Amino acid sequence: MFAYGIMPPAMFLGMIIFMLYGFPVAFSLSAVGLFFGLLGIATGHFEFAFMQALPFRIFGIVSNDLLLAIPFFTFMGAILERCGLAEDLLEGTGKLFGAVPGGLAYAVIVVGAILGAITGTVAASVITMGVISLPIMLKYGYNPRLATGVIAASGTITQVIPPSLVLIVLADQLGRSVGDMYLGAIGPSILQVTIFMLFILGLSIFRPKDVPPLPPEARGEMNAALVMKVLWGMVPSIVLIFLVLGTIFMGLATPTEAGALGVVGAMAIAAMHRRLTWDLLRQGMHSTMTITSMVVFILVGATCFSLVFQGMDGGLWIEHLLSHVPGGAIGFLIFVNIFIFFLAFFLDFFEIAFIVIPMLAPVASALGIDLIWFGVLLCINMQTSFMHPPFGFALFYLRSIAPKSVKTKDIYLGAIPWLCMQLVLVAIVIFWPESVTYWLDKAPDVDLNTIKIEVPGFGNGNGGGNQMPNFGLPPMDGAPAQPGQQGLPGMPNFGEPPKINP
Repeated sequence: MFAYGIMPPAMFLGMIIFMLYGFPVAFSLSAVGLFFGLLGIATGHFEFAFMQALPFRIFGIVSNDLLLAIPFFTFMGAILERCGLAEDLLEGTGKLFGAVPGGLAYAVIVVGAILGAITGTVAASVITMGVISLPIMLKYGYNPRLATGVIAASGTITQVIPPSLVLIVLADQLGRSVGDMYLGAIGPSILQVTIFMLFILGLSIFRPKDVPPLPPEARGEMNAALVMKVLWGMVPSIVLIFLVLGTIFMGLATPTEAGALGVVGAMAIAAMHRRLTWDLLRQGMHSTMTITSMVVFILVGATCFSLVFQGMDGGLWIEHLLSHVPGGAIGFLIFVNIFIFFLAFFLDFFEIAFIVIPMLAPVASALGIDLIWFGVLLCINMQTSFMHPPFGFALFYLRSIAPKSVKTKDIYLGAIPWLCMQLVLVAIVIFWPESVTYWLDKAPDVDLNTIKIEVPGFGNGNGGGNQMPNFGLPPMDGAPAQPGQQGLPGMPNFGEPPKINP
């Protein structure tokens, strides 16, 4: 525990105390970092010059082009949240699946996945789907716990489905490509949606009273108008998804450039729905400014903390603790995911990403764990921070828009089955890494022992050979040049002393 002194654990404990006290996270991290920085200088852990790296780190944060993707994707989500796209999608797909038991729940899951792929924000998805779907589901006999649970869980899918903000932050902290992180998240995203749908299918078979189909008067007739309504919501969304993700995967745009294209596409969709107004843009910019400022301040505080923590040999302390976990790489992953799960009860996903991930990444790399796999796995785990009581933000969002007839107890208890399904996905990804790595571009499998490098010679008079001319130079073994060895025509004989003409 104290193999590297008392300072690293004391610094970690100080951070926890500040956060439990309720002081803002960004300023807590900065305060702990600066205090222990002065203490480290006084105790001789490092020189004052070591702290001069802090301004350069902060400048590196504000000049990081990759982090520009965060305000772009946030602004895109803020516009789409208010442009009416979700309303069209939910209404159309709800009627399309309405005749099937659990049809509304299927519609919520599908729309949650689509919104996740084009907005990347949990609040927008949960609030929008809750306002539209929850009253209808309660009106036609859905179990309140199931209705609230499926809405909250479908909203949190946005944390795993690209272009998730969490994946951008994790890519930055792990030093990996955002495009690779997005590709790695495709498999788990599909698995998550499939698990949710299988759960609804099981309920429709064994407990059909909890998920009744819509009556004919509510869903209307299956006609061309209904299909066109669904397509009106789907087609622009698919185009926007390709615009954002396809350009990244094909290498045509960086994540920042794709985010800018996404903003243009979101504004075009808002104009199609005749809701592109100055007030909508102002609200979107205000929301974007708030979230971006929060992220930057947390990142600056985390940088101050991590710099001093590394100077105190904190990285070696963490590696010493975690590298001795039994079970090797799998044991390490299980331990880390349990730790992250309980940490998410109290910390936001941004705080976890900026504080904890830089400590864990070197250990994972030393154990031979693919960092893309590691990052996607932690992203899946961190989505549970929105779901589990008492501080699940998705539950708070749902409580704010749910009717008074829905008890808070029902919202919390309804989230538990979906939380368990998210943990099932964590286990699947741990024991089946190909669910992440299958989608990544694989380097060619080359046996280094079979590589042979041949340098062609200059010829020996008969059109071949691998002898190089010596140009009159002494042999490489240091022996003097042999008499009669001449260089090329017009070249001096370097095997003889220079001649000076009078």
